[in-house]
Amino acid sequence: MTGRTDMGARRRIAVVTGTRAEYGLLRPVMERIRASARLDLRVVATGAHLLPSQGLTVEDLRRDGFAPDVEVDMVVGGDSRRAVAKSIGLGVIGLTDAFVALAPDAVLILGDRYEALAAATAALALGVPIAHLEGGHVTEGAFDDSIRHAITKMAQIHFTAADRYGARLVQMGERPESVHVVGSTGVDNVLAVPRMSRAELEADLGIPLTAPVLVVTHHPATAGVADALAEVEALVGAIEDAGAGAVIVTGANADPEGEAINARFRRFVEAAPERRRFVQSLGMRRYISLVGEADVVVGNSSSGVIEAPSLGAPTVNIGERQTGRLKAASVLDCPPERAAIVAAIRKALSPELRAAAATGKSPFGDGHAADRIVAILETAPLRPRAAKPFHDLDEAMPPANLQPEPTASQR
Repeated sequence: MTGRTDMGARRRIAVVTGTRAEYGLLRPVMERIRASARLDLRVVATGAHLLPSQGLTVEDLRRDGFAPDVEVDMVVGGDSRRAVAKSIGLGVIGLTDAFVALAPDAVLILGDRYEALAAATAALALGVPIAHLEGGHVTEGAFDDSIRHAITKMAQIHFTAADRYGARLVQMGERPESVHVVGSTGVDNVLAVPRMSRAELEADLGIPLTAPVLVVTHHPATAGVADALAEVEALVGAIEDAGAGAVIVTGANADPEGEAINARFRRFVEAAPERRRFVQSLGMRRYISLVGEADVVVGNSSSGVIEAPSLGAPTVNIGERQTGRLKAASVLDCPPERAAIVAAIRKALSPELRAAAATGKSPFGDGHAADRIVAILETAPLRPRAAKPFHDLDEAMPPANLQPEPTASQR
């Protein structure tokens, strides 16, 4: 599989998207690829996009004018680790067929989901260059952390959100010239997407946005031994104790225990339907608009760390899922314990935290990431099956736990 890498032809870029959240981050790039005279967009939809239980968000792509060229069913029913492992295998098979049919010059993948791992594995085996967005993050509380780093080692072109993340990729052996610090497209969305008014949101959701408004998104922490349901019990109890006004809960990812989390949140919402709503997927415009009106964002989603600060909303980040990410001053970390969450919500509502959030300061760029990404895709070398040298640091040191063999006199 060779693709078309001469500069006289438009480069065919296959963008793979598997979830609502990652599509929201890819959309600005997709728009600019479509507008480029040097690039040819192809869209591959897979994963949670094709699941009615996750909101059938492939319809969002169609409404936005990005009807998929190929749809790849890959998600095995259930929310167990065994189901996720089998889904990865099905994804590799289906995405292999998709890439053979599309013959792309490069595959564009964002982040760290298992759908992205399947796409990267298929592209690597086929010799298709991989361009990877959002490498270099650390999220110690999810197995996504390992997936993200694995994709880094498969990719030829890297688009990172911050200087520290770019340096981390070089530390991992990636060539500095292949690493581009462009910012996060999440900030692009905050600045570019037209927002709904508070009245429009109230009419859409069917509840008044009575202060304090909480937007809640909590996913399973897939690494370590965190008890996802225990975390959710602590969270819903804390929301009750903190005296929240309107509470809008968005659905958990299609990860192990995601379905159980959503079931618990639905029961929580049904207990007070006059001021609570559960929405599996808000879509990008509604989500950004709602966070812009929120008093606090609560949970463990990356959006609370990346988008919420640029929208002026304080974030209560619960548990270990986002441990290791860069965070703005408006993000409060707290353990997944009821009393700690209550205290963090009350602190987030304080004048001091609201003032810190109102600055809109974010460590993730200036809102022009997508422009930079597409300019690089138009000109960067794309070499099928290219050798990828390991870039050693000048002062590389052996691991601290590497001990020399004992001498004869020491034995």
